Amino acid sequence: MVKSNNRHPFKIFSGNANRPLAEAIAAALGKELGDVSVSRFSDGEICVTTNESVRGCDTFIVQSTSGPVNDHLMELLVMIDAFKRASAGRITAVIPYFGYARQDRKARARDPISAKLVADLLTTAGAHRVLTMDLHADQIQGFFNIPLDHLQAAPEFANYFRERVNAVGVENFVVVSPDAGSVPRARKLSQKLGDVPIAIVDKRRPRPNVSEVMNIIGEVEGKHCLLLDDIADTAGTLCHAAAALMEKGGAASVTAATTHGVLSGKALENIEKSPLTEFVIMDTINIPEEKRIPKLKILTAANVFAEAMERIHDDLSVSALFG
Repeated sequence: MVKSNNRHPFKIFSGNANRPLAEAIAAALGKELGDVSVSRFSDGEICVTTNESVRGCDTFIVQSTSGPVNDHLMELLVMIDAFKRASAGRITAVIPYFGYARQDRKARARDPISAKLVADLLTTAGAHRVLTMDLHADQIQGFFNIPLDHLQAAPEFANYFRERVNAVGVENFVVVSPDAGSVPRARKLSQKLGDVPIAIVDKRRPRPNVSEVMNIIGEVEGKHCLLLDDIADTAGTLCHAAAALMEKGGAASVTAATTHGVLSGKALENIEKSPLTEFVIMDTINIPEEKRIPKLKILTAANVFAEAMERIHDDLSVSALFG
């Protein structure tokens, strides 16, 4: 960690969405979480009680807007407002998983652009900056009128899979994009793994949360494939792609890596039944113990968030983390 030159106190608080990650970030920084209580009134309204001063402090609120999305989003907004009214010096919303990110454009007439609405809500509440990881669409950064720092999970995935690549050889390992939109993400990981080959799964979506594989673009026969995506909701896309890579493409094995494990509906059942040998996710969303099936491997984002937060506090470059 870089040495702090900022004279303003540095405080970290957590909502209820992902306290284990917040605690891990605080531990990486050698700090304790701030004393705040986030509870409910009897009618369900959010109640925030801050039990320590934040006046003039560089204040970081760690809160993923994961399910229940609306509750956790409202918690974050009320916490920001509470700290603003308590004269916090600077408020950074640390949102490891940014909910509503898939509603980033008008796909049909009269659709809302909910990601833009959430950006406006955060700004109006009083956030001075947002820190997040692997947005579903890069253009969401432009929805904000305040600074946004966009972290990447690719270095963490590269560290985890590098030994596997070295074991089978670069020429026998393929990073596979599950759709055309994820190709830039796959290319970044490919470069970090020594320029391994890339393949693309061509799919269509007849309806939301349902995907059908049409073609495989690239050479995967006899190779070890790593499917890479940003979000696993029902995991249907990745599981169908894995089946196609094995059955149509003749792959030797298929592993999946995704930053945000939403894992809703029949996701765990889909993963268990799929030919995937391993399903690797980051801890941007808290996964309860009952959902931690044998195929699931969870990597921590705590260190990269801790480093980014310290750099923000010291007015240093965050992009240097990924140089």
